[in-house]
Formats: sequence, structure tokens, C-alpha cells
Amino acid sequence: MANSIPKRIGVLTGGGDCPGLNAVLRSVTKHALQAGIDVRGIEDGFLGLIENRVRQLRYDDVSGILKLGGTILGTSNKANPEKFATGFDEKGEVIWEDVTDRCFKTIEEHGLEALVVLGGDGTMICAQPFAKAGIPVIGVPKTIDNDVLGTELTFGFQSAVEIATEAIDRVHSTAESHGRALVVEVMGRNAGWIALRAGVAGGADVILVPEIPFSIDHVIEKIEWRRKLGRRATIIAIAEGATMVGGEQVVHALDPTSPDPVKLGGIGNMVAKLIDERSPVESRAVTLGHVQRGGSPVANDRVLGTQFGAAATQLLLDGHSNRMVAWVKGRVTHIDISDPAEGQRVIGADDPLVAAARACYVSFGDTSPRDLAEEMTGNGPRGLLR
Repeated sequence: MANSIPKRIGVLTGGGDCPGLNAVLRSVTKHALQAGIDVRGIEDGFLGLIENRVRQLRYDDVSGILKLGGTILGTSNKANPEKFATGFDEKGEVIWEDVTDRCFKTIEEHGLEALVVLGGDGTMICAQPFAKAGIPVIGVPKTIDNDVLGTELTFGFQSAVEIATEAIDRVHSTAESHGRALVVEVMGRNAGWIALRAGVAGGADVILVPEIPFSIDHVIEKIEWRRKLGRRATIIAIAEGATMVGGEQVVHALDPTSPDPVKLGGIGNMVAKLIDERSPVESRAVTLGHVQRGGSPVANDRVLGTQFGAAATQLLLDGHSNRMVAWVKGRVTHIDISDPAEGQRVIGADDPLVAAARACYVSFGDTSPRDLAEEMTGNGPRGLLR
């Protein structure tokens, strides 16, 4: 049954920051104000609900923020109300507590009748207790990783791809100058969407993603294959969660106070070192890290964020609750907000972009390059590489 239109809503940005958050905040707030709904911004994601930090959002507060990166409300990726770190015991172990009661007190004190939560799968999971308690919740999918289940696109992703593509573009010249193999490590956790898209767009010769375990021998074979064709350089785009066959993901750090303590990173340096050790080609690694999260959103993310924000508010105006805005088959729609908790959206084995990349002689490290003698006959790769 549809709910009545709320008189006051709370909006928050949870998880990691990314380009496009402010575009959504602007769209949600302006649409709600036009409909006569009072809007309150919750600072630092769910941490603001836990610590009772809420402020009113007026037209002037969101005017002019469309092009700004980050979020004017702040965010936190450690504030899961059902599993919140409140300190350490005498053994140095983290003390976890369920503090959802604090959140409900904040909601009651400020008279919030609905919530709009911007975030990835973790944020949608954190919203479940409020949805189950009868508070209308609308989710807006955000992550540069593009791994939220139920939507084919998240805002922030396209900006991250542009940044990664530019980085790959820039390393081509230095790789050619020195005759090196350049490894560019990008984010993505367990999904290789950034590496795949940026790798194809940037003309990478090897793309390594978590969904396709790779052999370092096949990577080196690809480098040697290119050298025999007279190509001095090889560009390798690699996702931070990529693994070698039979291996494990490389962990950069552990944060015991976070509900998601494992921080990936370092696979790029490992691959570059193995290339140095096992081949005559020098290799260098570049790790983009949080550069991919920063800066102004590209036009596509500004547009998508505006569409998503307007759709989120419209769902509340139409009396819906516990839905997540989604992009499916080229249009904005909505799904059950609990769907993203079922897993992560990853690259499928039959993904058409993987097939297109392979058709352009891109290696995913899972097979040897085609026989060189065979490829050199007829219309061979000399005229096809890049």
C-alpha cells in the first residue's frame, strides 16, 4: 500500500565519496522544496544519525553545487548502525554495538518522516532496519565501482573511468620512450568495470580484472609477442581486486574499526615486479588510488545524478517506500532496496565488451597470445594494433 507524502525528509551520503553526490543532493532537495517538503541534511552518512547531527537544507545550500566533487554533507564508511565500533576492550579487541536506537531517536527528534540514502550496497544494507521499522526509505546507487546489484549504472563510475582513461593515455608516451611495460592499477574492489572500460578506452594491451584470474606467464607472453612485432611498450590496466590463478587478492591494509576491514591494493606493484624478474623488459607501476574519486563529475554523471535525485523524490511523492532508484535498459526505474544486499554486480563471462576487447588483441591474462607465425601471415596484426 502506498504511503502518504512526507512533510519532512532526511537525506544522507554514505560510504566512500565520489563525483556526482552533490548533483544528486541538489536534485533531491530542489525537487522536494518545490513540492513543499522540508529537507534536512544528515552529516557524515549514518554517523550523523548516530550522533544527532542534522541541519536544514535550503535552496541556497544546494544552489551552485552541481559541478562540485565530494559531498557538502560529508560521509563515512565506518558507520553501520547495527555494527558500530565504540572502543576497545582490555585485550585490544574492537567493541561492536548495535546503536540503531540512537538513530531512531534522531529521526524522531527532527521529525523525519522519510529517508533518502545515497550510497553503494553497504549503504543500502545499513538502511534496512529503518525500512523494516516502517520508515519510508529511498536509495540512490552510488559508487565508482559500478558494482551495485540491480542497476546497470551508478553515478560516479563514469567520472572514475574518465580519470583512469586519461592516466592510461598519459603513460603511453613514457612507456614507448623507455620500452617498458607500464602497469596502471585502478579501483573496483571485486568488480573490474573501471579497469575494463578505461582499459579499452585507453588502448591497454592487457586488462586484468577480478572476474578473470590471470597467469603472469600469459602476461609476459603478451609482452614478448608485442616485442616481436616491433612494439616497444605494453600497457597493462589492472583492477585492485585482480588475482592470479590459484592466488588471493592483495591486501594493502586492514582497518579493524570498519565493518569492511579489508583494503585492497598493491597488485599492480606485484605484477610489475614479476615482469621485471621473469622477463628482460623493465616494468613500472602506477596506482591511481583516490585520484579516481576526486574532482568534478563529468557531464554524464551530472546528468545521471540529476535524474536519479529527481526520481528519488518523485518516488516519495508517489507514496512509494523501500525502493532504490536504478538504471536498467537505458532508463531510470526502481527496484526493492533490499536487492543490492544479495551480492555484487560483476563482469559476466559473456560480457560483450570483453569479447570486443579480445577481438582487438587485448589479453586478459587467461590465455596465450595467438601463434605469432600464423598472425604474421596475410592481414596480420602489424596494421591492426592500435
